Amino acid sequence: MSSNRIRIPRNFVPLFRSFPIIFYTGKWLVIASLIGVLVGSASAFFLVSLDWATNWRESHRWIIALLPVAGFVIGCMYHFWGKDVEAGNNLLLENINRPSAIIPFKMAPFILIGTIATHLFGGSAGREGTALQIGGSIADQFTRLFKLRPRDRKLVIIAGIAAGFGSVFGTPLAGAIFGIEVFLIGRLRYDALIPAFIASVVADMTTRAWAVGHTPYHIPFVPEISPLNVLYAILAGGIFGICSVLFASLTHHFGVIFKDKIRFPPLRPVVGGAIVALAVFGMGSTRYIGLGIPVIVESFSQQLPAYDFALKILFTAVTLGAAFKGGEVTPLFFIGATLGSFLSYFIPLPTALLAGMGFVAVFAGAANTPLACTIMAIELFGASCGVYVALACVVAYFFSGHRGIYGSQLVGQPKHLLYGRQVGKRLSDLRDEIRKRH
Repeated sequence: MSSNRIRIPRNFVPLFRSFPIIFYTGKWLVIASLIGVLVGSASAFFLVSLDWATNWRESHRWIIALLPVAGFVIGCMYHFWGKDVEAGNNLLLENINRPSAIIPFKMAPFILIGTIATHLFGGSAGREGTALQIGGSIADQFTRLFKLRPRDRKLVIIAGIAAGFGSVFGTPLAGAIFGIEVFLIGRLRYDALIPAFIASVVADMTTRAWAVGHTPYHIPFVPEISPLNVLYAILAGGIFGICSVLFASLTHHFGVIFKDKIRFPPLRPVVGGAIVALAVFGMGSTRYIGLGIPVIVESFSQQLPAYDFALKILFTAVTLGAAFKGGEVTPLFFIGATLGSFLSYFIPLPTALLAGMGFVAVFAGAANTPLACTIMAIELFGASCGVYVALACVVAYFFSGHRGIYGSQLVGQPKHLLYGRQVGKRLSDLRDEIRKRH
């Protein structure tokens, strides 16, 4: 009796078994590419707007006097209409670790308006937070459009974060690694590799297609690797890690003070804005507000004083602690680069190399993303500095402990066995435990 079943030749069995992989790749190629195009275009608009705001402010410095007024408007906007998106980057990380309601699309225009206003009127903030929130909120809309499952929704948000980071800094590889590294300390989400890389690369290509460029940095000389130079890099990395803790702790500390002393949220940026504006006019300089790109570039060519990085920490901590909008990363670049430049007075490595090491290592310690920061340095400065920046980023990462700028980060793998009981806890919870003990 003959069977009616169709027999598949053995040579074709591997091909049929590959169908799920082909379908998975094709699905994410489409979804991640769409995310990349939309987020890359949004990043291009954001960068152009930010450049305009910075140039206009520097040409009309009187506008800094209105920073408290801008703060009140931003505060009211979020207090009355944006409470559900006020958590910002932490809301994105929460939805990757513990998915809940779809992130409202209004997060994108709210953070865009808030950040541009912060920079236009003279606050000290960055752009990474804005890029991540734009990317995450745009990407999460595909959850409803394609009726994605919770597992796929996590990957969509990761892809949006990767696209935002990669396109706003012009570092697509670092953007992809950042997306899979940032939400869980000590572990990577490998099933998000394809969505993250596709979205980040496409977003960067899209931003560049809009003829929006990025600031070039250059390390002209990198010395040979030697035991002594390795020790110097480790020493610098430890200092960068301590600096990252100082920044994160001070920003959080100012935030707690503003919340405790000022009950009505829209008044917090009014007070913070007044402090920053008075400091700017008192010093007669705008060196420590905005992105500070000219100072970052300067740090690669000359040795800068210690007060540069210290004042940037203070200006940024007050600005962000008072609930102005923007990111922490570009100020961290400023702090790290100027600190590295200053360290060249004492550590016998080239000034530009130390500035580049600090540029990424302080960020690595504050964001707990050593791999993304190492890749970022290689994309920005070239592969020749790879060993030095990797050592600095890894050491800074360990020196920062379970602390950082993102309170919703979970401890997936403790940095040391002594912290084994902290696995699965959020950094904000650990911070609160320490605060209660003291």
